Amino acid sequence: MLRHRGARRVSVLAAVAVFAVLAALLSTMLVLAERRLAVAEDARLHDLIEALPGVNCGGCGEPSCRAFAEALIAGTAVPAACSVSSAATQRRIAAFLGVDVGVVERRVARLACAGDDRTAPRLGNYHGERTCSAAAAVAAGGKACAWGCLGFGDCERVCDFDAIRMDAHSLPVVDEALCTACGDCVRACPKDLFHLVPAAEPLWVACSNPQAGSELVEVCAVACTACGKCVRDAPDRLVMDGNLPRLIASESDSTPRRAIDRCPTGAILWIHDGRRELGHAAREPRAWPEAGRSGRAT
Repeated sequence: MLRHRGARRVSVLAAVAVFAVLAALLSTMLVLAERRLAVAEDARLHDLIEALPGVNCGGCGEPSCRAFAEALIAGTAVPAACSVSSAATQRRIAAFLGVDVGVVERRVARLACAGDDRTAPRLGNYHGERTCSAAAAVAAGGKACAWGCLGFGDCERVCDFDAIRMDAHSLPVVDEALCTACGDCVRACPKDLFHLVPAAEPLWVACSNPQAGSELVEVCAVACTACGKCVRDAPDRLVMDGNLPRLIASESDSTPRRAIDRCPTGAILWIHDGRRELGHAAREPRAWPEAGRSGRAT
């Protein structure tokens, strides 16, 4: 009996010794592999990460500030691409890397809808979780216009830069001076109403309803009726894409403001320094549909 127990003890010790040797060999191999395969980190990376805002918003086109710093070192990005950094910070980063600041067209988020609680009626009252994503799953949110903004502020909640606020009539308002084009609002909107566009572009179609006809004003008093007047007035900047006008590139540096003047509902806007302006026709007094009641957010 004692001899049997002693043999078992020796077997256990031998197994432990074997595993210990194997662990030591594998550890040694991993250490050697790490040293042989390791990629040296650029010494400038840490300083660049510290200089960047660290919000990981994605507005630069990279998934994180670290990835943007790596792109700067690799020369595949320019300091100006960080829309959160101030101009002074961009210049400091450029001087640190010995490169130009670069030129990047600034983009902002814009909402392709102008139908607020005054102009776009609801078919019923929604009682549930007060989010657009939840409401959209219930009869498309209850609005008469199935393509319209639901007004529960998912976009406002996801914006880390306080660039979106809900106005008094349940419509998101983008402060273009604060917007970094991170795209969070684009991803949050269940109706796909937010788009990232050049901030310098003054024309904007604030409607996403793909239907046509003057009867559309019954579901939204500020809907695009596909009358085509804006396209006829600015054929070098607009074309009809289905039943909605769409902006196109132009060789001309100027955009004609007359494109908005004959729009009867104000679905196409002129935006300058973040301020929205209606055309002449939309500013004229007119009878609003009963469902839309009266008034117009500008």
